[in-house]
Amino acid sequence: MTVSALVSGGKDSIFSAYLADTQGMTVDELVVLTPADPDSMMFHTPNLSMVALQAQAWGKAIRTVKVVGSSEAEETAAVRDALVGAQGPVVTGAIASAYQWSRLQSVTYSLGRPLYAPLWGKDPGRVVREEVGAGLDIRLVQLAAESLTPELLGHRLDLDMIQEIERRSREVRPVHVAGEGGEYETLVTDVPGWTHRLVLDRVEEEHRGGSHQLVVREAHLEAKPLPDRVP
Repeated sequence: MTVSALVSGGKDSIFSAYLADTQGMTVDELVVLTPADPDSMMFHTPNLSMVALQAQAWGKAIRTVKVVGSSEAEETAAVRDALVGAQGPVVTGAIASAYQWSRLQSVTYSLGRPLYAPLWGKDPGRVVREEVGAGLDIRLVQLAAESLTPELLGHRLDLDMIQEIERRSREVRPVHVAGEGGEYETLVTDVPGWTHRLVLDRVEEEHRGGSHQLVVREAHLEAKPLPDRVP
């Protein structure tokens, strides 16, 4: 049996794979879909190359699948191609996107593979607080909402930042607190259980229309100290 986790390097997919591991459903492989369309509604696109380092830090196998074309049919076919040929659960980080959910559910059902979506339908404020509370180091790497201004790029998504996003959502313009509508995208640099953390050596800011992105040009893994032994 193969447990495949569809991951992008962002908080929700990485957290879902982490939950699968901690709940006894050990993830065998991280599957990364690289879309042709940088504005794909189906797939996360910022800094996908960092998943290779995440996989190394986690001790996971990684498989990258290119998405040829940008139509709904082509993107759905790519998901099917990525998951065909194996049995076992498929892990996804979907929270509330019916667009993503319906396509993933259709593909996994047709392949006879169970879909494990531990965050689906949960309150988004609870989800992001659980991700932070679990010890994930999450960085803001793309902003695409009037409420989220460029100086937030690179900042850690911690409890204070969650409260700031909620404040701006109330006072400036509403945003989905978990970024499910594409208001922001993230990159996970550390997770409990990883042997190494991801260090961003060189980053560049790119601004396109109303979108602001932190592009990681160079990064490396830094070994984490071993936990103290109980005497």
